[in-house]
Amino acid sequence: MKQPQPSSPVAVVGAGSIGVAFALVFARANVPVRIWDPAASRRSAVLPELEARLGDLASYDLLAEAAGTILERVTVCDELVTAVAGAQYVQECAPERVELKQELFAELDRLAPPQAVLASSSSFLLASSFAADLPGRGRCLVAHPGNPPYLIPVIELVPAPFTEGVATQRAEALLALVGLSPVHVRREVEGFIFNRLQGALLREAYCLVRDGVASVKDVDRVVRDGLGRRWAHIGPFETADLNTRGGIAAHAERMGPSYARMGAERGQDDAWTPDLVAQVERERRAILPAEEWEARVAWRDRQLMAALKARQGA
Repeated sequence: MKQPQPSSPVAVVGAGSIGVAFALVFARANVPVRIWDPAASRRSAVLPELEARLGDLASYDLLAEAAGTILERVTVCDELVTAVAGAQYVQECAPERVELKQELFAELDRLAPPQAVLASSSSFLLASSFAADLPGRGRCLVAHPGNPPYLIPVIELVPAPFTEGVATQRAEALLALVGLSPVHVRREVEGFIFNRLQGALLREAYCLVRDGVASVKDVDRVVRDGLGRRWAHIGPFETADLNTRGGIAAHAERMGPSYARMGAERGQDDAWTPDLVAQVERERRAILPAEEWEARVAWRDRQLMAALKARQGA
């Protein structure tokens, strides 16, 4: 497969909110986009919705060129075959129903050029569940975005066991080229990384309300004014690493038993074993050597200060 080229078109299949957002991601990065939806009402809504979103981005000075110039790169197609003709990459954005994706991917495999990567925006469904029987299954994978992807750049690449490595590499190269932040999910698991982490927090949030520990408002406040402010800059492993002198190994030693008891309350038995903690510690020290810990803590605090100043000025 050839390496991605900005001048080669991409196809977006499905013109709901995610499909329109993907069209914006590609068009803003100077990539021609063809978008198709089976519903005429959705096809007619694409350009007005894009124009409105571009207007919002422009009002925050988040566009590098005129909104009209970006909009001109998007073509709404009446037929699927027209949308995928000559495409280097296809981003499927259909509803989360396995039978629908099976039918649609069979069509995409038949109609799209042999070199085109076929990627699904699925939030939970695995490529193995809808592409395993296709002649071109080696070019199929999941590319699950944050919502909306033109504001939240992370995108999870989830190949199936049958996905060819070159297809994953081409998807990663193209998505990075258009400003997204690809994450490679090493094996297929339902919900991938994003929704498993999000789901863990949401399950506990429901339990805290159910058990009379907190109101919905106060749970949201803890995340918005507490965890969320940290997580805008660093993830959970780095948070634990920087919160405890001695790093993440010291954090696991001091806090691990408490977290284990909290998990046991919910019927979970996922111990932070010495081997697991050692693995996490090795990966963290490869990212941040111990001698740089103090400087990184200071950096974290400055990021929080900058965000606080921006909020006060808003």
